[in-house]
Amino acid sequence: MTDTAVYAAGGVVWRLVEGRLMILVIHRTAYADVTLPKGKVDPGETLAQTAAREIFEETGIRVALGISVGVSHYRMPNKRQKIVHYWSAEATEEAIRASAFVPNREIAALEWVTPKRALTYLSYPVDVEILESFLTFVDDGILATFPVVVLRHTKAKAREGWKGADAARPLTARGARQANAIVGPLRAFGVQRIVSSDAVRCVTTVAPLSAAIGRKVERTPLIGQDAWESGSADIRSVVGKRVRARKPAVLCSHRPVLPGILEELALATGTLRGSYLESASALAPGSFSVVHLSATNPGSGIVSIETHDPKF
Repeated sequence: MTDTAVYAAGGVVWRLVEGRLMILVIHRTAYADVTLPKGKVDPGETLAQTAAREIFEETGIRVALGISVGVSHYRMPNKRQKIVHYWSAEATEEAIRASAFVPNREIAALEWVTPKRALTYLSYPVDVEILESFLTFVDDGILATFPVVVLRHTKAKAREGWKGADAARPLTARGARQANAIVGPLRAFGVQRIVSSDAVRCVTTVAPLSAAIGRKVERTPLIGQDAWESGSADIRSVVGKRVRARKPAVLCSHRPVLPGILEELALATGTLRGSYLESASALAPGSFSVVHLSATNPGSGIVSIETHDPKF
């Protein structure tokens, strides 16, 4: 990120009404315009966190982010550049019913419109471009997706000098802080299942997330480093289960195991392998790659991968 640019994030919020795609637009009070929900990054937030938070604050609808659908760039009146990242975000009927939105000083109204109407209704060309990008995915048969998040455990005590079993190595103080810091970024993608290597450093990494979403950690040696080093790992069965479940999940594992997880995700979905898998698995401690799959046909291949490296 540059020092002078202003960063923001938002979403193309959508729903199906009797099988018909509808897009949410907002009417802003002060500007008397029609836009997509978005807002500036708060200190310490990732862009994905910002998108989910801003959508909720402006519409009252809690969403889980889907695929990234584009980035807009434009100059503000003060000549500073504004860079806005957008994600697709489904508004479930439950989330819509739970919305406590009322017209306020920032947002005058919410309106659900057809994509065709939205393309001519939105006030700014940059918003139209983002919607067109989203609709390109829709035209390709990609609408509802689910993520499998591949997470490297946070900072652990060094192997050198550790006298106990390797699987018992704990997190450092920094690693514990990182484990708390990644809760928000992971929740932005609606994670519902937590699968972890049974090593202490992995289980402890996802413990704060487990507490935050009220889900138990499914511990397994099958994606552990000990099993990987001894040749007894079974990454395929773990990944296959998650793909079949079609539920947002996080898999927490170790640096040498991560390439195998990404490769098995490609194989399980009939995706051509390539160097992009190596890039997605080259994660720093506490970083993660979000692998987006089609909810209706996961076997059609990986839709997209985005890597997040929270700054701790």
